[in-house]
Amino acid sequence: MRGIEISLNQTQKIRLQRALKQLESLYLRANFNASVTVADTIPVSNEDTILKGHGTSERDGEVVATLCGVVERVNKLVYVRTLRARYKPEIGDIIVGRVVEVAQKRWKLEINFSQDAVLMLSSMNLPDGLQRRRTALDELNMRSIFEENDVVCGEVRNFQNDGGIQLQARSQKYGKLEKGQLLTIPPYLVKRQKHHFHHLEQYGVDLILGCNGFIWVGEHVEARDCIVEDQLNNTEQQFTKSNTTKEMPLETRRSICQLANAIRVLSILGFNVTLEVILETVDLSSTLNLGIDEMLGPEFHVLVAEREAERRTSMTKRKG
Repeated sequence: MRGIEISLNQTQKIRLQRALKQLESLYLRANFNASVTVADTIPVSNEDTILKGHGTSERDGEVVATLCGVVERVNKLVYVRTLRARYKPEIGDIIVGRVVEVAQKRWKLEINFSQDAVLMLSSMNLPDGLQRRRTALDELNMRSIFEENDVVCGEVRNFQNDGGIQLQARSQKYGKLEKGQLLTIPPYLVKRQKHHFHHLEQYGVDLILGCNGFIWVGEHVEARDCIVEDQLNNTEQQFTKSNTTKEMPLETRRSICQLANAIRVLSILGFNVTLEVILETVDLSSTLNLGIDEMLGPEFHVLVAEREAERRTSMTKRKG
C-alpha cells in the first residue's frame, strides 16, 4: 500500500491489502525467472553472442543486473526494464503536450520530460491543408494555430544534439485538442501499444493514451481529408463563431468525467492504464449506480482493486 494516499477505514484497508497481495503474488509467479534486483545474475547461453543493453553489466564472465526490474530479450539484446521509471522517449511515440512558448518558426511543448519538446512550423499541416513552403505570413500567424496553454497531440520525430525532442504533426489525427480533460499519470503506467488513439463510439469520446503519461479524454472529432477540408474552407469560415460557441452535450460531458475518474482511480492504485481496464472500471461504476463524484471515494478504489485481482486470477487459470 506504499504510495496510495486515500482515506480508508480499517475494513477497507484490510480488503485493499488482501487484493494487492494477491496481485503481487500473481505477478511474482508469472515473472519468477524474469524479475531481478541489483547484482542478480541474468541467465544467458554461453554459446550465443549477446548484446548487453540498459541495466546490465558484465562481472566475472557473467551478465548481472544493475537495476531492479524485469529482464527483456529482443533477439540477441538483453536489457532490464525498470518497473517504475521516468519517461524515456523513443522515436514514434505518441505524446500529448501543452504549449508553453511560441518561438521563431517553432512551438515549445511541456511533455513531462526533462526538456521541452519542439514542434517546428515545417513539421505540421497548415490549416489550409496544402503541402507548400512556409512563408513569413505563416510565421506571423503561428498563434492562430497554437498558442500558449493549448493542448497538442504529436509524434516523436527525432532527437536533437542536446538531447531534446523534435515532434511532428503531419497526420490529420494529430494537432490541437479541445473540449476535454488532460490527465497526468506516471508514464510507466502507459505501455507502448499498437494503438494509442481510441474512438469510444458508445460514449462519443476520443481517448488518447500518451506514452509520456499525459492522457486526453475529449469529445470525438472527425478527422477529414486535407482536400475536402481545403474545399470547404471558405464555407466553414462563415460559421466559425457558431461552431466555437457550440456546447457539448451533457451526456458527453458525463462520459468524459466518468472515463477521467476511472483513469484517476487506476493511477492511484498503480495499475497499468489500458483501454480494456478503463472500460471495465467505468462499467463497474455503472453497475453499482455510482455518481461521478463517488468514483473517487475510498470504497470504489477497494472494489476496483478486488475486481482487478479477480480478473487476473481468472486469466491465470485460463492460461494454466
